[in-house]
Amino acid sequence: MLMAELGETMRLVELVSARLCHDLGGLIGTVSNALEMVKEDVGENNEVVAFAASAGKALTQRLRLMRAAWGPEIEAMTLPALTGLAGPPLSGRRIGLDLRALPPGSVFPPPVGRVVLNLILLAGDCLPKGGVIILLGEPADLLIRIAGPGAAWPPGLAACMRDEASAVAALTSARTVQMPLTVLFALSRNLVLSPVLGPVSGIEAVRLSSA
Repeated sequence: MLMAELGETMRLVELVSARLCHDLGGLIGTVSNALEMVKEDVGENNEVVAFAASAGKALTQRLRLMRAAWGPEIEAMTLPALTGLAGPPLSGRRIGLDLRALPPGSVFPPPVGRVVLNLILLAGDCLPKGGVIILLGEPADLLIRIAGPGAAWPPGLAACMRDEASAVAALTSARTVQMPLTVLFALSRNLVLSPVLGPVSGIEAVRLSSA
């Protein structure tokens, strides 16, 4: 696939994602507002309504994150904006986001910010029992690490990051699409993803850098 074709394909992904998130967001917002009104009538102690309202809020938060990660590029993103987008959906899965090693005034340009969000989504999938996602470095040269029980980057990630053809070949199922999608978003904006191998075996971290 030529770079121009990749750009057109990823643009289609962006527009379809934006449309789906817009349509679903309106419905979820309506349901969430209705549940809040019901909660006011029945009281805060109704467990069923409270559970449903919590689920509606979680859906809204996750949809915001997915739209920012998969839809048309967002604006430049500060650390507070990154935390606001990614933190709430992760905390519901007992996953923390550690940004302490980044310079306090870090700002991610739009292409970088979106790939970072996709990396966070991928990293979250790699923490089935909870844990922490750690970002180190700076926006132009970033490392993403994961830590927690059973934490492991997906098999085939190093091969997927090798080139565009490898990433396309990894588009095999909906359950694993986040891995190649992240790589293709990076390639479409001339960003480089590469594995940082551990001292024994496996991937210790993923590096995101400008080409």
